[in-house]
Amino acid sequence: MLIAFFSNPKQEQHEKIVREKAVVLLKQQAGKQNEQVVDFGIQLFGNTLIDQFMQNHVKVENYYLFSLTKIRIGHEESTIGGGAFRIVWLSPKIDEKAAEIARMIKEGL
Repeated sequence: MLIAFFSNPKQEQHEKIVREKAVVLLKQQAGKQNEQVVDFGIQLFGNTLIDQFMQNHVKVENYYLFSLTKIRIGHEESTIGGGAFRIVWLSPKIDEKAAEIARMIKEGL
């Protein structure tokens, strides 16, 4: 239990993984021909849209021995990942919600 407690991933680790996945989802939604446009947009806006998305829709719940990453879409909250022993895993559920996540990030404009 002590090992689990001290190796529980920090909120920043969860956020880093979700942020990286959000960029991948945006690129997938844009398609191959628009992938460079997405890269340019992220560089131009300095990840502001993704930061707003993270702040407004992503939450990390710490249970001391493990932690959960949750996303809120509308009034529905879904667990999209978990963390334990310094590792954060994302559920395939995040891919199911890819279109909604990309839409929420784009609406930050």
